[in-house]
Amino acid sequence: MASSKADGFEAIRATLQRGVAIPAHPLALNAQRKLDERRQRALSRYYIAAGSGGLAVGVHTTQFEIRESKYGLFEPVLTLAKEEMDRADVGRAEPLVRVGGIAGPTKQAVAEAGLLRELGYHAGLLSLAAMKSADDDELIAHCQAVSEVIPVVGFYLQSAVGGRPLPFAFWRRLAELPNVVAIKIAPFNRYQTLDVVRAVAESGRDDLTLYTGNDDNIVLDLLTPHRFCVDGQVVERRIVGGLLGHWSVWTQKAAELLTRCQHVVANGGQVDADMLALAIEVTDSNAAFFDAANGFAGCIAGLHEVLRRQGLLEGIWCLNPDETLGRGQLAEIDRVYAAYPHLNDDAFVAEHRDAWLAG
Repeated sequence: MASSKADGFEAIRATLQRGVAIPAHPLALNAQRKLDERRQRALSRYYIAAGSGGLAVGVHTTQFEIRESKYGLFEPVLTLAKEEMDRADVGRAEPLVRVGGIAGPTKQAVAEAGLLRELGYHAGLLSLAAMKSADDDELIAHCQAVSEVIPVVGFYLQSAVGGRPLPFAFWRRLAELPNVVAIKIAPFNRYQTLDVVRAVAESGRDDLTLYTGNDDNIVLDLLTPHRFCVDGQVVERRIVGGLLGHWSVWTQKAAELLTRCQHVVANGGQVDADMLALAIEVTDSNAAFFDAANGFAGCIAGLHEVLRRQGLLEGIWCLNPDETLGRGQLAEIDRVYAAYPHLNDDAFVAEHRDAWLAG
């Protein structure tokens, strides 16, 4: 049975609880839609150099299709990221948090958890998208089985990209599983977000860490104290970091944004008008990158387009040839690039890109 206290995990837990920026790692393909290993490594190097505290690999942004036998990319992509994190950790005082995506029904999910553990990943981000007809008992049994192999990061994935509604009762029970160590909250919905935070507050666990995956509400998620009355006492929980597809682009500025939000919280939590304006700018940028106007159809291709402009990717290709930019999305990306030049890290990328792409 996996233990979140084994294999040095307590140091990783401390990093998670402090709150770090964890970008969801994209997939670099060439024009033949084959893995571009050089650019895949370059992306990992970019995220690490930009100030990320970890990487999430094999998740939605990496394209769930990598698991399909006709591609066979799940293990190779996880391995490339592992090698780059191994290299980086040699010179780091604090190791990178290694999160791998886990998907599918229980048999598949347990097998993926075993592979992650074998490759040295610290935790699995557990998607329940394949369990659409399962009831709460079945879902909890599924999560329990995976958590016996590797520490689990719960995942509330928005319905628009394959997730399913998950009630408060599910999250309250999930919080009782000791090897669930964090939850990524990404329903893009205020009510559902509150369900998760309240469930954790009522569980009494102060070691279960909350991360935002709400790419449409990043700044306010990081700044907001969530207070609930539990057994007659006010209990406060905060979302301390981000595990985000949005943070796979403009990542240096994203890491700086997290630090700025944490500084506000540490100094009393008073939020000024500039921070509220910044929250809107980040959300507006996300609407363009994620193709909100077209129901998020171009959410992966939009991220690829930003990385292509920076020279980190050669093109915006996805494994599914039908997955591309939405109607009007290119113009929207142009618009937010012009509107918010202070949010991009193009100069940082240009300075280091050749080194990241070399060897």
